[in-house]
Amino acid sequence: MDNFITDNFLLQTKTAQRLYHEFAKGLPLFDYHCHLPPKQVADDAQFENISQAWLAGDHYKWRAMRTNGVDEKFATGNASDREKFQKWAETIPYALKNPLHHWTHLELKRYFGIDELLSPASADRIYDKTSEMLRSSEYSTRNLMRMMNVKAVCTTDDPTDSLEHHKKIAEDGFEIKVLPTWRPDKAMGAEDTGKLIQWIDKLSETTDTEITDFDAYLEALNNRHSFFHENGCRISDHGLETVCAEDYSETEINSIFQKILSKKELSFDEVSKFKSAMLFELAAMNHSRGWAQQLHLGALRNNNSKMFNALGPDTGFDSILDAEIAKPLSKFLDRLNSKDSLAKTIIYNLNPRDNELIGSMIGNFQDGSIPGKMQFGTAWWFLDNKFGMERQIEALSSLGLLSRFIGMLTDSRSFLSYPRHEYFRRILCNILGSDIENGIVPEDIDSLGRMVQDICFKNAENYFQINLT
Repeated sequence: MDNFITDNFLLQTKTAQRLYHEFAKGLPLFDYHCHLPPKQVADDAQFENISQAWLAGDHYKWRAMRTNGVDEKFATGNASDREKFQKWAETIPYALKNPLHHWTHLELKRYFGIDELLSPASADRIYDKTSEMLRSSEYSTRNLMRMMNVKAVCTTDDPTDSLEHHKKIAEDGFEIKVLPTWRPDKAMGAEDTGKLIQWIDKLSETTDTEITDFDAYLEALNNRHSFFHENGCRISDHGLETVCAEDYSETEINSIFQKILSKKELSFDEVSKFKSAMLFELAAMNHSRGWAQQLHLGALRNNNSKMFNALGPDTGFDSILDAEIAKPLSKFLDRLNSKDSLAKTIIYNLNPRDNELIGSMIGNFQDGSIPGKMQFGTAWWFLDNKFGMERQIEALSSLGLLSRFIGMLTDSRSFLSYPRHEYFRRILCNILGSDIENGIVPEDIDSLGRMVQDICFKNAENYFQINLT
C-alpha cells in the first residue's frame, strides 16, 4: 500500500493529468488567508518534533482523534509528544475518505519524502525520521515556506496588534511576503459588553485616544486601519454567523455605545443594530483604502460548553449553522453599493445548501470595474474536502465565471499545510479534464491550461494587487 500519493493522485483521466502536470504543477503559492503565527516566521522557528509541527493547535486532528475514542490528554492534554503522535497514527487508518487522510499523506510525501502509510506499525519510524529532519535548519519555518514555493501569505491579526513580527520579517529582507490581515471581530462583540469594553480600553491605549463616544471609536479604528495599510495590509476578514444588516439611526448607535461604555447589558435588538452599524463602517473603511474584504459566514461555534470552559475557542467543537443568509447579505451589500462604498468582496459559506445562493448573490453586485470583483470564496472548513470543493466549483461554474475565480488558500495554523493547494489544483484539473473528455467543454488544452494557471495563482495576484516579486 506504499506510494498511495502517486504522480496522478486524484487525476482520473489523461486530460486531467496533462492539465495538472503541464500547467498547474510547479506554480507558486499565494496563501491569502491563513492563521500562521507571524512570530514563528519572524524568529525563523524550528520544531523539536512532528507533533509540535503537526498536532499542536490543529483542531481538525483533535476532533478526529476524539471521534476515534482517543482520550483528551493525547489531543490537548499533557501526554508526551510521541504518545500524541502514536494516537494520531492509530486514528489515521480510520480516517479513510476524510480529507485528513489525504492531507496527512500528501504532507509526509512533499516535506519528508515518505511514501509509507501512517499507521500504528509505522508510527515510530515516521516520528523519528520526520522529527530528525525538522530539527535541521533546512526545516525552519522560513525554509518550509521556501520548500513549497510560497510567494506570499496573509495572516489574521487583531486591530490592536503591534505588527512587530511583520515588521521584523520585512526588515530581515525575507523574500516571501508575510502580510497582516485586518480581523476586527472583537470590535463588534456587543453580545458581551464586559469583554468589549476591555477591548475598547486596549484600543484606546494602543491609539493613545480617549474613546468617549461612537465617533471617537470609529476614529480610533480608522487610525489602526491606516496603520495596517502602511504595513502592507490589503485584506480584511470578518467571521460572522450571518451578515448583520438591521436598520438603525445615528442616535440609536450613539445611545447603544454609551450603554457599552457603562458596561450595561444590551438587548438582542441593540446588539444586532450595533453589529450592523459596525460592519457597515468597517466595510466602508475597506473600500476607502482599496482593500478586499472577506466574509466567512455560517459557523456555529463553541457548541460544547464544558469543553469551551476547559479549553477555550478553536479547539474542535464548532459546526455548520443554518442561519438566514440571503436577505441580510443582500441588504448589506446593497447598502454599501448605494453609498458607492462596496469593496472587493469574497464570500465564504459553510453550509453547502447555500452554494447556489452565494453563487447567484455575487452576480447582483458585479459592476464591471474589475474582473470578478465579487467572489464566491473557495470551499471552507467543513467543506474543505474533495466533495465540498467539487460542489463549490460546479456551483460557481453554473452561476458565474469560474475563469475569474481566485482559488485556494490554507486557512491553517500549520507550516505543513501548503499541500492543500496541490490538493485543490488536482481536483480542479480532474473536473476540467473529465469535462473535456465528456464533451462538456471544448478540447482546447492551451486555453484550459491558461485558465487553470489563472485560478491557481494569477487571478489572486491580480485581484489583491499585491506585488509578489
